[in-house]
Amino acid sequence: MKSISSALTISLITFFMLETTAVSFLLPSITFEPALAQTEASTQEDENNSINLDNNTIAYSYNIYSNNNTQQAPTRLHNSSVSYYDNTTGYLVYPELANNTQQQQQQQQQQEPMPAVIMIHEWLGLNEHIKNQADILAKEGYVVLAVDLYRGEVAADSNRAMELTSSVRNNSASAIDNLQSAVNYVKSLEMVDGSRIASLGWCFGGDWSLQLALNSSENPLAATIVYYGRPVTDTASLSSISWPILGIFGDQDQAIPVESVKQFTSALNASGVTNEIYLYEGVGHAFANPSGDNYASKETADAWQKTIGFLRTYL
Repeated sequence: MKSISSALTISLITFFMLETTAVSFLLPSITFEPALAQTEASTQEDENNSINLDNNTIAYSYNIYSNNNTQQAPTRLHNSSVSYYDNTTGYLVYPELANNTQQQQQQQQQQEPMPAVIMIHEWLGLNEHIKNQADILAKEGYVVLAVDLYRGEVAADSNRAMELTSSVRNNSASAIDNLQSAVNYVKSLEMVDGSRIASLGWCFGGDWSLQLALNSSENPLAATIVYYGRPVTDTASLSSISWPILGIFGDQDQAIPVESVKQFTSALNASGVTNEIYLYEGVGHAFANPSGDNYASKETADAWQKTIGFLRTYL
C-alpha cells in the first residue's frame, strides 16, 4: 500500500476558504465551460426546492440534474443503513423493480450485476443532502454507498465542521481504511460487479475521493470523480492510478486557483492517467451544492450530465 500523499496536509485557514465560499487558457484535457445564462425569474423546479440551513438538510426535486421524462416509469429505490467499517454506518441505496411481485423478484435476482459508486460527503458530514444525492445517482442504475468519515456526527456549524475535518486529516490512515472497507463492502454484494466501482466526492469528499485513488493500486477502482477537491500535482503519486479521473472545478474558486487545476491536469497527462477536467467560468467553490451561496443550478446540471456520461463510459 502506498503511503498517504503529503497533499493531505492543509492549514485550517485554507480549508475554511475551501468550504465557504478568470483567466482563459488552453491546455490538453482541460475544458473551460462558459457560464450558462441565468435568469432572474424562478423556474418551477426552483420553486419546488426547499432548503433548511439550520439542520443542514435539503430537499429538492429529483429532476434537478436531469431532463424531465414524464413517460418514463419512476424508479423504485431500496435504501438502508449498513455497517461497513468498524461499527461505522453508511447509507446504501440501489434501484429495484417497480413492483414487488415474486416473478419480478426472481428477475431482479437474475439481472446483471450493477456498477457501484462510493460517495464521500462534504465537510458537514453524511447529512440528508448527501443521501438525496445518493438517491439521485441510484436512479441512474448504480448501487451507491454513501460513507461516513465522522462516525455518525453531522456538523451543525462551520467551527465544528473544521474540527471534524482536522480530526480526519490527523488520522488519515484510518480514513483510507474506512474508504477501502467501503469498496470491499460493495464488492461483497451479489448485486455488484466488483470490477465496476467508482468513487465520487465534493469538497472535503473530493479530497478523499482522490486520496482513495492514490491508495488503491492494490485494489483498483474503475473511475474516480472529484468535485472541487484539492488537486495533487506530484506525477510520481498520480502514476499509481491506472483508471480515468473526472475533475469538476470553478474558475472563481478562491482556494483552488486556476493555476493549480492546470498543474493537476499537466501532472495527470505526464503520468499517463486518462482524465477529463472541466473548469466552469464564473462560478466558485461548492457551486454544485444547492444549500450554499455559490450554487449555480445550470452549471450543476451540466456537470452532473458530464458525471453520468463519464460513469456510463467507464463503468
